[in-house]
Amino acid sequence: MHIVGTAGHVDHGKSTLIKALTGVHPDRLKEEIEREMTIELGFAALQLPNGEQIGIVDTPGHRDFIGNMLAGIGGIDAVLLVIAADEGVSAQTREHLAILDLLQIQKGIIVITKTDLINDPEWLELVELEARELVHDTSLSDAPLVKVSAKTGAGLQDLIQTMERVLEETPVKSDYGRPRLPIDRVFSLTGFGTIVTGTLLDGTFSLGEEVVCLPAGLHARIRGIQNHNQKQMQSHPGTRTALNLSGIDKSQITRGDVIALPGSYKPTQLLDVSFRYLPSLSASFEHNTEVKLFIGASETVAQARLLGANRLEPGEEGFLQLRLASPIVAVRGDRYILRLPSPSETLGGGIVLDAHPAKLHRRFNAAVLQELQGLRKGNPAEILLQTLTGLVVSTVADLQQKIGFEENQTLALLQELVQNSQIIVLKPDSNPQKSLIITTSNWEKLEQTILQTLQAYHQAHPLHLGMAREALRSQLELTQAAFDAVLSRLINTNLIEEHGALIAKAGDTISFTPSQQAQADILLEKFKAAPYTPPDVTEAKALVGEELLQGMIAHQDLVQVSEQIVFTPAALAEMSAWVQSYLQEHGMLTLAEFRDHFQTSRKYAVAVLEYLDEKGVTKRKGDARVLNRIK
Repeated sequence: MHIVGTAGHVDHGKSTLIKALTGVHPDRLKEEIEREMTIELGFAALQLPNGEQIGIVDTPGHRDFIGNMLAGIGGIDAVLLVIAADEGVSAQTREHLAILDLLQIQKGIIVITKTDLINDPEWLELVELEARELVHDTSLSDAPLVKVSAKTGAGLQDLIQTMERVLEETPVKSDYGRPRLPIDRVFSLTGFGTIVTGTLLDGTFSLGEEVVCLPAGLHARIRGIQNHNQKQMQSHPGTRTALNLSGIDKSQITRGDVIALPGSYKPTQLLDVSFRYLPSLSASFEHNTEVKLFIGASETVAQARLLGANRLEPGEEGFLQLRLASPIVAVRGDRYILRLPSPSETLGGGIVLDAHPAKLHRRFNAAVLQELQGLRKGNPAEILLQTLTGLVVSTVADLQQKIGFEENQTLALLQELVQNSQIIVLKPDSNPQKSLIITTSNWEKLEQTILQTLQAYHQAHPLHLGMAREALRSQLELTQAAFDAVLSRLINTNLIEEHGALIAKAGDTISFTPSQQAQADILLEKFKAAPYTPPDVTEAKALVGEELLQGMIAHQDLVQVSEQIVFTPAALAEMSAWVQSYLQEHGMLTLAEFRDHFQTSRKYAVAVLEYLDEKGVTKRKGDARVLNRIK
């Protein structure tokens, strides 16, 4: 199904035209009928001669209600730009056309209405000429023109046939497998409960599915689906859709909220966008201007941070980072409009380049500007690479959400880029969306950074076996999953080594200076002189210092069996072998028997036996030890 919207000045006959075409007057509210003016969005359906049923969205024409107009115009496939024959082009006609051009509505028809009021052919010719001049150099420059009278019916069949021809050339909305319904109406009906309507984008909803209302994150279930008063089991992209929701109250939903599948979208309060400042404006666009952002069916106040320039002159283009007062749902590629809150005026618009920037940008950062330029002009593969470069390490799902591509396209591009060695899969997953990926250039930089960091650590701490894992992860600012995947790849390629909770550059070993080695030798002589009652940790620190003692333990000159007790590896191996042999022969060993055999103190005996318990050699049974397994 295609959706056609109307645009044009108030009282130029948009609603009357729709009634003449469909038999349904789109004005729903008593106030609208009394004032003969569309205030909210109106909807109707029309079946074309080829059998296709299309939806028609009637949008308000009055300046005071232009926010409502924007809520309905974003999801349309084509537009009827309505100009009354007796009045011609007005200020609101120009503003609506500017919005259509900013939203890049490419398909449309110029409809000259109220022709029954004009008897002068030359006047009609002037109105037609003015309309043609109006759309020149806009997205509707090639739009056909039809003259009609809703009152007499003249030209209506011509208009219907023209709509059919235009829509046949218009592709239907794509199904990306991640449906979202920007809500433009919410109401409740007795016996049904909460109902929301909008134009469905990017995917399909099915009856009974669990959904979430964003940005609040409220869960609901689809109780019913309708397209133009017809019950459906599914609703597809591009259709005017009404969802009857259970589990959520009307009061919890506002226009501009988005219905989506759980986990498919994340709200945002920061957007990177390209921006075109309308040439018809008189003043410069300044950095930090407060604006109203219209995107989808949402409207929110935002601070417009101008990147790479101090101001824009009318007709110029640039990049903005928008800080939003309220969270919204947006994806890369969405079109938007900016207006001044007061006095109300359309400023311009453009396209979302990144719906989830990691942070506020420095305004004149050359790398950021280059990245945004690439996102604006690049082909799909370049956009994917550019986006992934900024993410460093990412899941496929997170990347897909940022670039706004559908899943099959994303996976196909990734496969091609992996084959071309431009992307590395750090951690494959049976669910491709969960796989961790990184660009080859980012990997090379990350690998170099890690090796240089470890090298610097070894130089600063020559007596340490390695750098603490968490300290390294914190310095790299990686998530735990990404960090683990990066380390695994570096270990598998023999570039680093893992020693428990420590990470070392492969081949780097602890080395003592001649002075330190002399001190270590003196301490080791004391251990050899009394192998079963050697100096404890406090005594050893007093002799060689804490750092050298830790270095000797890391170098495996000594083995720490408890907080206060250390032994040489030879003495510990001898004691462990004797314990195992004794238990194999006698079955049980008491602490006193161990102490007496090695003529040591209780302090050392307890430390050794608890160490062997911990290592799984022995296990405690009452006051004695039994053999657990041969170690």
